[in-house]
Amino acid sequence: MAFKEKNLRSLPPITLSGRPYKRYHIDQDGLELEPDVVKAAYELAPELVPAPADDSPAGWIVVHRGSDNGAYLLVYTWVWDNVVEVRTAAGGQPSIGCPDDDPSHFAPELRPWAGCVWELPTLEHERRAWVRHMFVKDQPDLDGYLADVREDRLVGL
Repeated sequence: MAFKEKNLRSLPPITLSGRPYKRYHIDQDGLELEPDVVKAAYELAPELVPAPADDSPAGWIVVHRGSDNGAYLLVYTWVWDNVVEVRTAAGGQPSIGCPDDDPSHFAPELRPWAGCVWELPTLEHERRAWVRHMFVKDQPDLDGYLADVREDRLVGL
């Protein structure tokens, strides 16, 4: 199979467990994220969010439609002021423990993975945005951080 870049799109933030989460969707032409997969991902997302804490004000979510039958949900949360915690789920991949090949049937925490080559560009961006808005300024600027999203474009290379 030849390597193909995928489409990354940012969406407005949502609030889970009292904290805001930026949102990114990743898919490719001809294999877009299906509405039932997106719905299932956001129904499970609250279960992947750590308990609220004073040192954990925000995070971001990635919903990714794989090139085969898989779909992936990654919930990244800033904790301890400068550390990222990630909790994941996958659907449609029985080979890694999913219940069946339906990409909307997510199973949480199957593997200790942080992300793939298409998902990790969000981590690269979010780290820079976090430092830029939460550490470099005189006062942390959470609103500035939430507004600072990776541009919609192809990712992977």
